[in-house]
Amino acid sequence: MQRTSTKKNWDEFWNRKQHVEEVYSNVERIITNLRRVTDLNGKRILEVGAGTARDSFKLVNEGAEVFVLDYSSVALEIVNHLNQQSDANIHPILADAFRIPAADSTFDIVFHQGLLEHFKDPMPLLRENVRVLKEGGYLLVDVPQRYHIYTIIKHILIFLNKWFAGWETEFSINDLQDLAERSGVKVVYRYGSWMRPSLFYRIMREILLKINIKLPLYPRGIPGIRKIRNSLRKRFIHSNWALYTFLDIGIIGQKDASDGK
Repeated sequence: MQRTSTKKNWDEFWNRKQHVEEVYSNVERIITNLRRVTDLNGKRILEVGAGTARDSFKLVNEGAEVFVLDYSSVALEIVNHLNQQSDANIHPILADAFRIPAADSTFDIVFHQGLLEHFKDPMPLLRENVRVLKEGGYLLVDVPQRYHIYTIIKHILIFLNKWFAGWETEFSINDLQDLAERSGVKVVYRYGSWMRPSLFYRIMREILLKINIKLPLYPRGIPGIRKIRNSLRKRFIHSNWALYTFLDIGIIGQKDASDGK
């Protein structure tokens, strides 16, 4: 049977992840990289496939008006709960990402993280993103990077029908840039992020959870080694070769007046 990523996969996932503090964060890479290309204050922003919308809550604190879209009602229940607990005013939308209920040129920024890789033909999704983006607006797309041991493990689990999302692919940075530019934006920034904590720690933690042993989500690590690692990462994070070692990569594209039609 051909594997797919379905709504059922995501409803089940978010039912297991009701406690948001048990879901690994994006280490603020979305907001950090958006700040590199534009001021966020006053912007109208849409997050597509938002899940718990943790990135979007941070954007509200920057003075943005934020909308979050997901087709999982379970995910949006978590968003509504977080809305009630905070001073933020996120606008949740229950809808299909391929048919966004918004007029053309509605948003200053559209972004998604961990979404594009679940579609075997991502182009219709990207073109819908560009449709609702204003001229001069920015599209951020954040995905898994292809050349990583995570990719091998993931595809073994997909073959065994054990992958939480049912099916998933991955991209090189050049693949991602090509897709984005064919959808109607010009890529103005590329970035990546190494996994924290490590993949092996995360695997060990998941295995131990099955026998009721709970390790911290983020280990403290050994101070000296942690300092050296962080120093090396800071030094090499902007090198071109690093884009082929990250777990996660992203592009930010800008919609030109003559594009995205």
